Amino acid sequence: MPTAIVTLLFSFIALSVPIAVAIVLACAIGLYFFSNLPLIIIPQRMFSGLDSFPLMAVPLFILAGNIMGQGGVSKRLVTFAKSLVGNIQGGLAMACVITSMIFAAVSGSSVATTYAVGAILLPAMIRHGYPKPMATAIQASSANLGIIIPPSVPLIMYGISTNTSIGKLFLAAIGPGLLMGAALIAMVVIWCLVTGQGKHDSVDRQNLLTSSKDAILALLMPTLILGGIYGGIFTPTEASAIAVIYGLFLGVFVYKEITFKDIPKILKGSVISTTSVMLIIAAASLLSFLVSRSDLPQTLSAYASDTFTTKLQFLMAVNLLLLLVGMFVETSASILLLAPILTPIAIMFGIDPVHFGIVMVVNLAIGMFTPPLGVTLFAASQVADIAVEKVILSTLVPLGTLLCCLLIITIFPELTLFWVK
Repeated sequence: MPTAIVTLLFSFIALSVPIAVAIVLACAIGLYFFSNLPLIIIPQRMFSGLDSFPLMAVPLFILAGNIMGQGGVSKRLVTFAKSLVGNIQGGLAMACVITSMIFAAVSGSSVATTYAVGAILLPAMIRHGYPKPMATAIQASSANLGIIIPPSVPLIMYGISTNTSIGKLFLAAIGPGLLMGAALIAMVVIWCLVTGQGKHDSVDRQNLLTSSKDAILALLMPTLILGGIYGGIFTPTEASAIAVIYGLFLGVFVYKEITFKDIPKILKGSVISTTSVMLIIAAASLLSFLVSRSDLPQTLSAYASDTFTTKLQFLMAVNLLLLLVGMFVETSASILLLAPILTPIAIMFGIDPVHFGIVMVVNLAIGMFTPPLGVTLFAASQVADIAVEKVILSTLVPLGTLLCCLLIITIFPELTLFWVK
């Protein structure tokens, strides 16, 4: 049965069937023709896959990201970042990376970061003379930090699917997130020096003190959320609710950029985004259940132990697999499908499941930046109003930078586990 389901699944994906529909169809056909299990197992397992308290954080962080984008939080973060580094050549591109890091520390979503930050900074970079492909590539690569820097929705999904502490995953992601952010900042500085871009980025730059005063409440948001989680004051799920309340308070009563008439529109957009994610989670839960009942995990474990002699060899093979999968399959689905299978094998090789989770999410974050799926690349191209084909060549520089960071994170687990111990 597993072979038939996997074959059907990839066939449906190749036919461009939406991933959630492809999973359910493959499972339903596999159950009907190759199993004695009743079809009632389909809705039962899909429902049980969603019946999880930690999963409540997913729609709430999506809603918080939408509120931040609409409520003026992202605009003030951009202004602050520009005043911080705008006097340096390439400062506007650096501000893009810095703002994405800060915004990611609340929204937990790369796509939300792309639209919220890109809608402000992409037109600004283009207006200051940056070529559209270069500006788009910088924004798309920076937005990938959204699923690495905590709180991260994919890390929540990994924790749920592998019974790994979400709090430890959030702590472990700090080092890799800062490494990737610093690497992207260094990249854009060198890129701008080589290409001669960003010489006039100081135009329209506000005074640092003025922008800091205006952005102080927005900057307190990630401190409040992450400090509360790491301080044991509230859980990640409770933190997501606080993010929504705090963001709504800023948008409605402080910055006054959200009216009560805007709230239904924000809720509608959040519901649409949440529905697609939750349907994937439900479908992946069904597939994981069927796979776990088969001998596939044991077969893969035996194959891995016979093929790889060290944990580094295994991790490198996993990197290649996940980079390939990330190019074709949505991040949430990839985690929910592969994490329950690969994590026990990683543990067998002596790899800490927290470190393995970070490696997995970093791989899939890079996948969000690469065609043909490349959701952040497509989103940034849409904001910049440029065809994706014209951006691909410019993505090679940030892609190489992110791959170097992935290699460091893979080889040196101390970078992730140091924060957990």
